[in-house]
Amino acid sequence: MDRMLYIAMSGAKEAMLSQANNANNLANANTDGFKQDFNIFRAQHMEGPGLSTRTYSMDERPATDFSAGAIKVTGRELDVVTKEDGFFGIQSPSGEEAFVRSASMQVLENGDLVDVKGNPMLNATGVPISIPPFKTVTFGDDGTISIVPAESPSNQLVVLDRLRLVKIDAVDLQKDLNGFTKLKEGAGPLVQESVMVVSGALESSNVNTAEALVNMIELSRKYELQIKMMNTTKSHAQKSDSLLSLK
Repeated sequence: MDRMLYIAMSGAKEAMLSQANNANNLANANTDGFKQDFNIFRAQHMEGPGLSTRTYSMDERPATDFSAGAIKVTGRELDVVTKEDGFFGIQSPSGEEAFVRSASMQVLENGDLVDVKGNPMLNATGVPISIPPFKTVTFGDDGTISIVPAESPSNQLVVLDRLRLVKIDAVDLQKDLNGFTKLKEGAGPLVQESVMVVSGALESSNVNTAEALVNMIELSRKYELQIKMMNTTKSHAQKSDSLLSLK
């Protein structure tokens, strides 16, 4: 009975983990730029003498869906999104380079250009961008940053810097535990690329809400099935005790 109980218990536990991942995807369906995570179940055989007949369920997050979401127009000058397979470079809190397809930016009082989460935007050389006092700031189709200095006439546009733009194959990307998209170990160095940039727009989440809701129902049924198996194990154990007490 213990075999059936532990197998059912592991199945219920892994179903809960998968539910948590699916719930996270669904909760971020309206988060700009969010990329949904995949989940799969697989059989995990136990190792060791006498244990090879036991097979447990294991839930894994094998990959992230890095496909582009829909582009929505915001009209805000500091909102930018890349086309095709391009990515912007940002600096994560750990100091490492991370990548995003779109960014809703703001200029801090000290001039630092950061995304909506406060992560510094990087320029073509991988250095955080700093913007001097300005009247207006605009972004070109190639990621060029132009400003009208605070003390200059409104028609005096100055090219300041350029956003870091790279092209990365999805197989070389991974999402870390903090949700930042980074290069996998062993991936080759990146260079500045020619990527089309759209200003005044952002990328929506690529979560399919209908699919996520169907997955939620399916995972709930899998969890209920494992609980029924645990209850069946309990019933069998009680009947076995009753038979043994008759002797």
